[in-house]
Amino acid sequence: MVVLAASVLAKSGKPIVSRQYVDMSRIRIEGLLAAFPKLVGTGKQHTYVETENVRYVYQPMEGLYVLLVTNKQSNILEDLETLRLVSKLVPEFCQGLLEEEAVSMSAFDLIFAFDEVISLGHKENTTVLQVKQNCEMESHEEKLHKMIIQSKINDTKDIMKKKAIEIDKVKFENRKVTSAHVPVFAPVERPLPIDTISKPSLGVRPEPVVSKPSTPSSRGPSKGMQLGKAKKANEFLESLAKEGEAVEVEAPRPAAGPAGGAALGGGLAPAARAATEPCTIDIDEKLSVHLNKEGGLENLEVQGTMSLVVNNDEDAFVRVAINSGPNRGFQFKTHPNIDKAAYSSSNMLGLKDPSRPFPTGSELGILKWRYRARTQHRVDGDWKFDSRRGVLVWTIELIDETNRSGSMEFVVPAADSDSFYPVEVSFGTNKTMCDINVDSVIHTMKDTPIKFSSKRQLVTSDYTVT
Repeated sequence: MVVLAASVLAKSGKPIVSRQYVDMSRIRIEGLLAAFPKLVGTGKQHTYVETENVRYVYQPMEGLYVLLVTNKQSNILEDLETLRLVSKLVPEFCQGLLEEEAVSMSAFDLIFAFDEVISLGHKENTTVLQVKQNCEMESHEEKLHKMIIQSKINDTKDIMKKKAIEIDKVKFENRKVTSAHVPVFAPVERPLPIDTISKPSLGVRPEPVVSKPSTPSSRGPSKGMQLGKAKKANEFLESLAKEGEAVEVEAPRPAAGPAGGAALGGGLAPAARAATEPCTIDIDEKLSVHLNKEGGLENLEVQGTMSLVVNNDEDAFVRVAINSGPNRGFQFKTHPNIDKAAYSSSNMLGLKDPSRPFPTGSELGILKWRYRARTQHRVDGDWKFDSRRGVLVWTIELIDETNRSGSMEFVVPAADSDSFYPVEVSFGTNKTMCDINVDSVIHTMKDTPIKFSSKRQLVTSDYTVT
């Protein structure tokens, strides 16, 4: 028996994997494999086909053919035994998926497995279990090489940390030395005015020590100009805030000196205010949409998470009362440690064991939801062409009930329509698609409500038109 080649073909005759065990050119093996689909008849029970020079021994497997090409002098019984063993190896190394893509992904694994079964055209006395053990055999040299590389990486990281600490120490020492040698009155760095030089009063030399250039008052005009620019930049966001939209307006930077200290003490950032509450609850959603060229929706997916952060140990024994709308098509899933029965019956999110506290200072996703749809929807502003990225950027500042749709028309020379795709869309809003709200947070031991802060947002993770 001499096996010339072991191959896996699609039902259409397309070769996916082929391993040759005798010297033959690529043109010859391609010719042999191309002739096989023409020789296979329909409705026959035979598993082999003969030509003038070779014999094809094959086995259909769903949408595939497992094929052995042998010479006509080989033993047909041994060929069939080899074919059965090779046919068992294909699903083993393709994770049970008898598809063209799965075979292509596991092509090299299959070639190594075929080599364990067939050697120089002859069948080896082996089994499927032995083939899997031989293919999965670990190499001591490989392990040692990986350990050496990982050790070098760890040593490099340690050296980087030490260097970073040394640099920080040098910067700190330089800062201390600089602050210790700063004089109370610094000489003027810029030249004195002409009047002062040409007209000294009574021959008295002007005092060179003037501290005004180094005081914050001398830099007042430049600061005022910067604040004016920031105010103009935030006019649009402030107008949105007056209309009831939830936007974050960048606060002006505090001035230096005592006035700056008062400005810092006057207001806290939203994140700092949120941390002062015993509990913080965030509702986040990510939207993923794929549209086709005609505007039809191919896929829409929403993934949402409600996260709880407990900021102190005293208020770690809590349960969250929520309310939600119909939310048709949404699938909800609680954290494994959350009491599902209480959630299903009374919309209460709490631990299965009320005597156990929530972790403090870490974010915990207590509820998740998902929505998928394939319904179809169709959605003027500013535009610019980014030559560096080669994209056309179309921007609509506000989308609401009064501005629900937009269109864009342009004329270009004759070109392929595919060159205008894909189109990427990104936006954000403080309204989520899932109708869910937090009513209260209750202390499980005291059975009293506690204060909490909450925020919600919806952002796009992948919104493309292809």
